[in-house]
Amino acid sequence: MNMQMIEGILIPFLGTSLGAAMVFFLKKQISGTVQKALTGFAAGVMVAASFWSLLQPALESSSAMGTLSFLPASIGFLIGIGFLLLLDVVTPHMHMDRQNEGPRSGFKRTTKLILAVTLHNIPEGMAVGVVYAGLQAGSSGITAAGALTLAIGIAIQNFPEGAIVSMPLLAEGMPKNRTFLMGVLSGVVEPIAAVITIIAAGLVTPVMPYFLAFAAGAMMYVVVEELIPEMSEGKHSNIGTIAFSLGFVLMMILDVTLG
Repeated sequence: MNMQMIEGILIPFLGTSLGAAMVFFLKKQISGTVQKALTGFAAGVMVAASFWSLLQPALESSSAMGTLSFLPASIGFLIGIGFLLLLDVVTPHMHMDRQNEGPRSGFKRTTKLILAVTLHNIPEGMAVGVVYAGLQAGSSGITAAGALTLAIGIAIQNFPEGAIVSMPLLAEGMPKNRTFLMGVLSGVVEPIAAVITIIAAGLVTPVMPYFLAFAAGAMMYVVVEELIPEMSEGKHSNIGTIAFSLGFVLMMILDVTLG
């Protein structure tokens, strides 16, 4: 594993850590409007990254299959959705009842929030890992700049996630140092997932398109199941939609200019 790959794996984790550090600069709460904007922005970045940094390389890697080149991407994408669905079922989660009746389990809301964000970070880490594994294996459609773009894009959307974890804990009276640590820890799974994915993908290079699409499906599940409902509920949902568009366009620009 070279330095370029190590840096790429750590960049998204840095985004989470910087977001968690907002507890040292902001008030004790993030307003609902700001949270909608942050969530929408993160969703836009993830949708763009799923296509340009994952699905497009998956399709290009399968181009030798001709008219059936869609198969690996389609199968991998659906397996990624199914994998996150399984994790969603077995892991305590931040599903909120649409009538505001509160969390469906007895876990404290903040504990469930941390678990939810940590769960989100697994497919993001896998996405970075599989792209760098593809780069290492010389897969078509994957470049060093493209891999770096994905890492930067995920770091950008990790920034609000780090803040969304740490700020509610601060509002509940937890010391700033501890809230920062909790925010950072929510992102630790990301580089771990990336390394595991790189090791696994290195053993099965011929099915790299499936891995790329798997990561895309997992990320899209997070967007559709968690982020979009969060940004759309209640008043001022248009703010989340505008932020989504900005995040999508920013990630598209990064991918085109750097990839």
